[in-house]
Amino acid sequence: MGGVALKDVEIIVALSGTTNDGSHELKMPIPFQYVNCADCGRALQMNEAAQLARGETMVFLHADVIPPKTFLADIQRTIAEGYDAGFFSYRYDKENFLLKINASFTARNGIFTGGGDQCLFIRKSIFERLKGFDENQVVMEDFEFFERMKKDKVRYKIIKNDLIVSARKYEHNSYMRVNLSNLLLVTLFKFGYPAHKLKSLHNKLIRTPYQNPS
Repeated sequence: MGGVALKDVEIIVALSGTTNDGSHELKMPIPFQYVNCADCGRALQMNEAAQLARGETMVFLHADVIPPKTFLADIQRTIAEGYDAGFFSYRYDKENFLLKINASFTARNGIFTGGGDQCLFIRKSIFERLKGFDENQVVMEDFEFFERMKKDKVRYKIIKNDLIVSARKYEHNSYMRVNLSNLLLVTLFKFGYPAHKLKSLHNKLIRTPYQNPS
């Protein structure tokens, strides 16, 4: 992990209320702890884990996102440079020209900056000042938090060292369908569309690997 001692790293795995059935098994290079959340929702899960975190810098990494080898060192260096938060660029785990175009936008600021796949890292003191993720945002919690970061003038950096993100959403839907759906959802969010309606629309537009294709 780029020279950062693993003994100085704390890993907290937050499980939603629908998955904490005891059947999970993870192998980690260092000790870690589970948080069995009473309810489901990424905002709630991340907030509960954040309350247990003891370090000065927190990192929110999705379970199906693979970090680069220098991940921890990149974060440590960015914080040492005076930034309060940051994100990573990413690429998909499938070779596809169109997906490469999508991924290229994650290396610079734009309308989709701040999405959860970019892996937010942030000083704990700043996260607490912003009062964490809004648990009423059941689908756009990452973008909503990023909006508050910008309003609070939090200094952040996008690290151009790609995470590897699963392309399964594109595999179970068309490239055009996912892109148009993302654009619609982000646009409606920015115009103040209610969170529960965004969630319902998202579920209608995007099919997950666990849904019946019919």
